[in-house]
Amino acid sequence: MNKQSSGRVVVTGYGALCALGNSVDEIWTSIENYKVGYRRVEYPGAPIVAKFFGVMDNKPPRKPFSKAILKFLPEFAKLGLSAAAEAIHMAFGEKANLDDFCSPFERGVIFGTGWGAQDESTIQNNAFRENGSASPFSNLLVMPSVGTAAISMQWNLRGYQNTPVAACATGSIAIGDACEVIRSGRAKFMLAGGGESIREGFGVWSIDALRALSKEQESLEKACCPFSLDRNGFVLSEGAAVLCLEDYEFAKARGARILAEVVGYGNYSDASDITSPAEDLLARTMTIRTACTQAGIPVDAIEYVNAHGTSTPLNDLNETRALKLALGNAAYHTPISSTKSYTGHLIAATGAIESIFTIRTIETGLMPATIHLNNPDSECDLDYIPNEHRRKSCIRYALNLNYGFGGSNSALVFASANS
Repeated sequence: MNKQSSGRVVVTGYGALCALGNSVDEIWTSIENYKVGYRRVEYPGAPIVAKFFGVMDNKPPRKPFSKAILKFLPEFAKLGLSAAAEAIHMAFGEKANLDDFCSPFERGVIFGTGWGAQDESTIQNNAFRENGSASPFSNLLVMPSVGTAAISMQWNLRGYQNTPVAACATGSIAIGDACEVIRSGRAKFMLAGGGESIREGFGVWSIDALRALSKEQESLEKACCPFSLDRNGFVLSEGAAVLCLEDYEFAKARGARILAEVVGYGNYSDASDITSPAEDLLARTMTIRTACTQAGIPVDAIEYVNAHGTSTPLNDLNETRALKLALGNAAYHTPISSTKSYTGHLIAATGAIESIFTIRTIETGLMPATIHLNNPDSECDLDYIPNEHRRKSCIRYALNLNYGFGGSNSALVFASANS
């Protein structure tokens, strides 16, 4: 291993925004109070079955960011800038000069997206077809890596840069890969996460046409109810989330407050179907076991699991079965929950924001309930913390799971800073 790295990666900051709030504190408070971030949204005249979406009505001001950067950014990237700013301010202070801590070439960013700038692509294409012209920045607006580029330019991050596109596992894969970059000695700190914003009719319809979105027409409680017999699709939401990850010795030397440690990462592919999870459960099982092995812990050391829990019939059943295979008997007495029951599904941002929730659980001892679990599926028979939060002091290890279209599977094990 490169001598520049301790081999340990810690979390020193995080930032997120979604329909539940414009900061992690706002979002977590909403979860504590059992609030949901989605509501009924109509698309008049469009053949869209879904009725519930997690749209952001009050986005934060963008004055802190360079106008020269903002002018070529799609919405998912603008959200990413806000999340990254919160993470950096938490880790280094609001007025800190990053050059005081390390060289620009020792810091980098991995920021992913699932469908990227699909809205902007639709808008610009429509404008071109109707008027014969569109924004001169159209090519840049639809570049998937534009969010990563913007974050790197805003904070002069001249080290490792990448843009994973792995559907709903993107955010957690960004975190896992960033940890490996730090462990290799190629960076002292990395920003990692993802963002998504799909609100235009065509983009929403293109997902709805796959019958992936919730088909519930009236009840908020049934629109997103992971592991329930009433589940029938996920609620599409927008937002972004970013973690600040640092080499342990670097963080310790600069006196950083360590929030948690990333001790395990697993990433395997189903290589089976473009939308459905593999029936053999092998990739999901190996992903969990590998993360635990890398963490150096037995599977029964996991004290809480933030499940992918999309509220789709296939995922929730497949995930339950995979947890049983991966954790063995421990699966039946390990508390598990789906925080998508509050946020809806943030696609590329979901792995990052749910990693933050997992860390918050370790920090606070509050294990969020899976709300709307009023009619449990008998085949989803694990401890999914139905409807009421649970508390436990001294949580040492927690697991975050995320899966995506295309067969992507990711698992992250977080450890308490006091472990």
